[in-house]
Amino acid sequence: MTCSEFDLIRHFFTEQAIQRADVPVGIGDDAALLAPPSGCVLAVSVDTLIAGVHFPLDTAARAVGYKSLAVNLSDLAAMGAEPAWVTLALSLPEPDETWLTGFAQGFFDLASEHGVQLVGGDTTRGPLSITVQVTGFVPLGQAVLRSGAKPGDGVFLTGTVGDAGLGLHLYQQPPSGANNDATMNLIHRLEFPVPRIAAGLTLRGRASSAIDVSDGLAADLGHVLTASGVGADIRVKQLPLSAAYCSLAPADDWQAAVSAGDDYELCFTLPAEQEAATLAALDCDCTRIGEISSSPGLRWWDANDRQLTLNNAGFDHFITMGK
Repeated sequence: MTCSEFDLIRHFFTEQAIQRADVPVGIGDDAALLAPPSGCVLAVSVDTLIAGVHFPLDTAARAVGYKSLAVNLSDLAAMGAEPAWVTLALSLPEPDETWLTGFAQGFFDLASEHGVQLVGGDTTRGPLSITVQVTGFVPLGQAVLRSGAKPGDGVFLTGTVGDAGLGLHLYQQPPSGANNDATMNLIHRLEFPVPRIAAGLTLRGRASSAIDVSDGLAADLGHVLTASGVGADIRVKQLPLSAAYCSLAPADDWQAAVSAGDDYELCFTLPAEQEAATLAALDCDCTRIGEISSSPGLRWWDANDRQLTLNNAGFDHFITMGK
């Protein structure tokens, strides 16, 4: 397919963007004009996904489009922000109509689900990479930060952990005779993570801190502890693991589950008086996995109160995945 940058933008992106009332000027001018609600602050997140680093080179285009937006929405969810607008910068080796059709479908399906409008972007020729910036809003003083955890708060986790990491391993090294349904479920979790937007909105005014699990539970919870100046004690038997994970992972392989990235669940802390009401209000499964402590550090405990050693550190952006 031969097309100019303007033809590409118009055909694959402008025509599929939803229209929000708070966007006086969107795609088509030198810059977008946005009208945030009164009494709110903006929450802004940007991520770049590089082929062969953040996703395998042969990942389906629809999955790439979906995930490029999902990972940014997950950041807003962790802040308790409502998403509204997104920009997209896309570098392509060449304009491939089939690939762009799938990418746009995945991207706009998720954007429509959460009422997000594409308001600008850029395209260029080069190795495949996608940079997405998503902007949302949250009432002044209600954003959930990493820095508010207090000793005695419970540590909670939405969904399950470890699925995406095991899914990537199975994608790259398909085992013979494996449970096909479980394998496909784990790969789906890798390619189509669910941003916990509704859960994040529920945590406003309730959670003392929150973070999305992008680089692995151990690494991301560590960021919360550092920002809050506290420690935590986590019970490994309370870690939520999916049936698919348990059927294919080595027995008691909790270390891989807390070290692998790409789960995009929310890890958050709650004061005791907020636990019952918050858990009842959440729209997804949630598990209490431990407690915040005044003693610095992240500690892992087995069912017999023996302290365990974690040997894996979490995802490193400067270590590329196998191609």
